[in-house]
Parts: sequence; C-alpha cells; structure tokens
Amino acid sequence: MTRTGNVVDNSLYQAALEGLELQKQRIEDQIKQVKALLAGKTKVAATPAAAATGEPKKKRKLSAVARKRIAEAQKKVNEKVHLKHGYTMAWQGAMKAFRQAHPAVVLLAYNGYEEFSSQGGTGAPLRKVIDQRWLDVFDVVYCGDPRPADVPTMRFWRSKDIYSDHMVRFYAFNNIPLERIDNSGFMVGTTGTCYHRRTAAWQGMLLLSLARGGWAHTYYGNLDLIDDEKAAWFARAQRLFLDLQSVARTQPFGGMPGEAEPYGFALLREGDGLLAVVNPSQAMASLQLPVAGPLRLLFHDAGFTPALTDGVITLGPEQMALIGAGSYADAGYDLGVQQDCLIPQAIEKLDATFTPDGDRAIVATLNPPADGHLRIIMQQRDGRGPVRTTGGSPPDGIPLGSLLQLRASQDGQEISVVIEYDKAIWSGLSWAVGEVACADLHPGSTLTIRASTTESRPVTLTGALYAVRY
Repeated sequence: MTRTGNVVDNSLYQAALEGLELQKQRIEDQIKQVKALLAGKTKVAATPAAAATGEPKKKRKLSAVARKRIAEAQKKVNEKVHLKHGYTMAWQGAMKAFRQAHPAVVLLAYNGYEEFSSQGGTGAPLRKVIDQRWLDVFDVVYCGDPRPADVPTMRFWRSKDIYSDHMVRFYAFNNIPLERIDNSGFMVGTTGTCYHRRTAAWQGMLLLSLARGGWAHTYYGNLDLIDDEKAAWFARAQRLFLDLQSVARTQPFGGMPGEAEPYGFALLREGDGLLAVVNPSQAMASLQLPVAGPLRLLFHDAGFTPALTDGVITLGPEQMALIGAGSYADAGYDLGVQQDCLIPQAIEKLDATFTPDGDRAIVATLNPPADGHLRIIMQQRDGRGPVRTTGGSPPDGIPLGSLLQLRASQDGQEISVVIEYDKAIWSGLSWAVGEVACADLHPGSTLTIRASTTESRPVTLTGALYAVRY
C-alpha cells in the first residue's frame, strides 16, 4: 500500500511541475513580447491610403507613461490567463496519473468543469468551446443544472426538459459522445434547486433523461416523494431503456431544442428500439422519424393525442412522446399518459400587434376568441440574445410573476391570467407565458393585454397571442 501511495504522489507532483513549467514558459514569452513593444521593435502595417500614395507612414507616438500603463495591463491579463491554463494543465495531468493508478475508479465532473456562458441559457449560437481533454480525466461531464430554456412554454416544467435536451445537443456539437454527457435532468423535491416542483410532470422528465443517451444516470431530490406506485413505473422505464442501451447507441435527430424546432433522440438496433420526441414550438408540428416498420405510441402528455402516419409523428405545442419501433411497438411496453401536463387540441396564432407602453412594457388590444383560451407570450432580448431576469434564489428570492408581468383587462375590469412561472427562479427567466379563459370575457368587447418587465438592463420586448382549445 505504501509503495502504491508513493507512486501516485510522485506522479501528481510531476504532473503539477509540468503544468507550472508550461505556465512559466508562456509568461516568459509574453514578457519578451512586451519588452519588444516597449523598445519600439514591433511593426505597424501601413494604412491603405499610405500604401496607395507611397507616402511614408506616420508613427503614432505614445508617452512613456502610456506605454508603461498598457504594458502593465497586458501583463496582468496574460498572467491571469496563463496562470489559469497552468493550473488546468497541472490538474488534468494529476488526475490522469490518478486514473492510471486506480483504473477502477469512476470520475464524474460537476460544478467547476466546463461551466461557461452557454450553460446559462439556450439562446447562444453553437460554437466550439469545450475542452475535450477533460475526457482523458473524467468518465462523464455534466452539462448544467436543469433550468428553464429561453424557449417560452405555458407548461413551465417542459421548458426545463427543453433546456437539458439543448445542452446535451450542444455538448454533442462539441464532439462529446452522448454516452459521456451527464444531463443531470431528473430532479424531484422541495428545494429551490428544482424550483419546489415535487413530482410535477416527473414521468416525461424521467423518460427524457434516459433517452438522451448518457451512461451515467443521476437522480436528485426527495426519495420519499417516490411512493411504491411511482417506484414501479420508474423501474419499468429504467429497464426499458437500460436493457436496450447495452446493445445500441443513441442518436439525436430533428432540429435544435433551443431554436424551438421539433427534435428527438433515437435508441435503435436494426429497426428495434425507442424514440423520444419533443415539439418545443407554439404550433402543431410534424417530425420525420429515422426508422421504418411498425411504430407504436408508448407514452405522451395528456390532451392532444400524437398521430403516427407513414413514419411521421404530429405533436401538439410543447408536447413530448415516446415511440416504440419494431419489436418495441408492443402494448406490453405502454407507459400511459402524463396527466399533469395538458396539451391543447388546437392552437392558432392571432393577428395582434404589440406596441410600446413606456420603456418597460408593451400593449395590444383585440377582440378575443369566442371560446377556448387566449395564450399570451412575452420575450425580452437585447442585441446579443435573450435576457434573463431573476429575483434571486429561494427562500428569499422574489417570484418571477411580479417581475415579468402579464395583465389583461376588459371594460375597466382586471381579468385573471393563469401562469405557471410564478416562482423564485435562481437561473432567471427571459419570457412570460400565461392564459386567459375566454369564458370569463364579454363577447364583442375589446380586450387589452399588457406585458411588462422590471429588468434594469436595456431590453426589447416582443409579444404574441394565440387562440388555444383544450
């Protein structure tokens, strides 16, 4: 035991030394560049005008104080960057040595590894930003605590599903194998981390967490909320996926979740398997499935029943479903209906125009639908993308319903707007969605909709209205 311990310690020290030496070399290179700048040895390209006329270029002269200030600022930046890089290299080397000495150990990366701005939401463009060298260190890397996506949804919990789906696709875009992405997407409980959801819409959440293809399945929350009946369903879903996952690999298909395009994850082996699909948009949408042969709807949200025709599935707005293919297209694999996630039978975007009402609100007027519900959507953005507003974390955080407000009025009377996002959301929210029951309205009388934000940063608000029928 003593000998093994010494080998590990020496490897750790050697890896740390290599990282620090690399850091030292990079800093020395930067110092040489700064010294050359101070000595006036760097070349400045001639302006296009000077090059065209043949006139000698004019040198911009800086005072000694200015040059010193620039050099010191650049040196601090370079030192900070290379210090972090040196520490990272040293830590990666140390963990590689540990893995070599203890090959049976499984290492999972969580907070602190590959946490960048893209984890904050789903509105950022796809880009290559993940250091794949962590795959030499960790068995799996997590892709962010579940939070609302920047895709607006009436069903708040579905927005969290869309976020985790998008992050998995984002990491896959960065060439991280699906098997090695821990989506951490299943959370039930009474804490602020999961927005006090308890077991709301837990079945769809579980199926999607299994469908994303990761080999590390982590479940968070209060186990006491999973009673015997739920535990039996939980076990059926796990067995269905994990048995198939031992002989097949998951492949994503369709559009990107964060762009509100229908998408899915397919776990197939020679035409047999499972397909989890989601429509994150505010419209009925169809999605071509990447498999031929027998298909069966095994699970779906309540309300609209998804339609399967010639290898194409049609989903309601915000709806998810699980499909069995080949030998899995069998009633023995049916998992039922998620009753606490209701999807409209029909939806239609209305021709309504929102106009500014001050610098933090927009307003629209319309003759409301005769029946059904009126769905109201507000989003806030700046020049770079969605802007998230937060009132802080529980227990002292301010619920978002008072920060992103939707109001309806008719004939001088306030009309109730039902929302599901009125929670203290630590990660913030860039949208607000609510519904008005048309049965509460007076036919033929103008309805006024006002959407507002308390966001202090400059934002642009946009709004949309939909007629929905359940």
